[in-house]
Amino acid sequence: MSTGGAEAADQTCSTGRLPGGLLRLATCGSVDDGKSTLVGRLLYDTKSVLADQATAIEEVSRRRGQDGPDLALLTDGLRAEREQGITIDVAYRYFATPARRFILADTPGHVQYTRNMVTGASTADLAVILVDARNGVVAQTMRHGAIAALLRVPHVVLAVNKMDTVGYRESAFTAIADEFAQRARELGIADVTAIPMSALTGDNVVEPSTRMDWYDGGTLLSHLENVPVGADPVGKPLRLPVQYVIRHPSEHRRVVERWPTGQLASGVLEVGDRVVVQPSGETSTVVGLSVLGKETDSVRAPQSVAVRLADEIDISRGDMLTAGPAPQLLRHITANVCHLHDRPLRARQRVLLKHITRTVPAMVERIDYGIEVTDARRLPCEDGLSVNDIGGIRIRTAEPLAVDDYPENRRTGSFLLVDPQDGATLTAGMVDVRTEDRHLQA
Repeated sequence: MSTGGAEAADQTCSTGRLPGGLLRLATCGSVDDGKSTLVGRLLYDTKSVLADQATAIEEVSRRRGQDGPDLALLTDGLRAEREQGITIDVAYRYFATPARRFILADTPGHVQYTRNMVTGASTADLAVILVDARNGVVAQTMRHGAIAALLRVPHVVLAVNKMDTVGYRESAFTAIADEFAQRARELGIADVTAIPMSALTGDNVVEPSTRMDWYDGGTLLSHLENVPVGADPVGKPLRLPVQYVIRHPSEHRRVVERWPTGQLASGVLEVGDRVVVQPSGETSTVVGLSVLGKETDSVRAPQSVAVRLADEIDISRGDMLTAGPAPQLLRHITANVCHLHDRPLRARQRVLLKHITRTVPAMVERIDYGIEVTDARRLPCEDGLSVNDIGGIRIRTAEPLAVDDYPENRRTGSFLLVDPQDGATLTAGMVDVRTEDRHLQA
């Protein structure tokens, strides 16, 4: 199957990219479901671990009296986590196979670290939700499923782990897979793939299992290598948030031109395109594009670019160049949020709203409801949102923002709320323009 890191690295150097592109994935599961062991197995069996690191893990495992390497040690790197035997922070792992590159967000399993899972899954194309074959679908399983649905993660893998503890029985796997599939449909998760495996023994993680001949699907790694990467940002309307405006001497005029620069959040930009500057609404034509100092005729997401416009218009950091269907221009924003800070979020609270490169003063007008994430029920929320709470709020901003509906564009449909006093990140939000009162639009 995969020969792992070194060979993939050689291919990346020679071609500049891997054939399958980049897959961002997040792993999540209840405590003791074997998530750290699964991540360690992926890294170990794809030969994505340095030789001296593998030797150190094997030696530590031998001193503990274990027969084989404790692969969980490859991921639980913090001393406090090792002492408690749990994973409490999001750890990002990078590895590659000849087929694809991967960025893996290893998220914690405890309920009180829901915010960490939201952080890890917010940019994921795929979520791996672990289930202990002995315990089946539990409340935390559905909590992770509901968060994946809320964050619009395109693909979900149900990893039914520890199949060795139930005798590799097909009936045990089928019961769990059927129950989760039904609950996932209720949450609106469209793409679920269930895989029986044992991270401890390596069955169906990287190599196919010889103990489950009743299973005719692929391994976890083969699925990760072949799953389509989420919605193509190139096929979406142009969104270019302005990061910085550089002063560039003109070759034809005795003036210094101002070139807006930034990374395309979505779409394609070509010389000759007509663009609109948001939120001012001014228009101009693209007459030049520069990538790393070299002129080009077109760029596509997620490339970074400097843009020369035909007209001298007022444009600065925080503005956005757009084309095609326009974003919503709003000062009243309805959103689903996850509260990240120990201090509660309350109605009438003044905050700063950071939307890509634009930061504006704002106020939480009201908190409409909390969400019971195990079944997506809406609950009264009179005392505000506490840490790890997920709910629906309404925000009023001091200036209009050009936003998209989060399901349509995860970059331009998301934001952060920041404490204006100490700069602490308070809340992560996902815009829901479908429920906006149109008469309140800017």
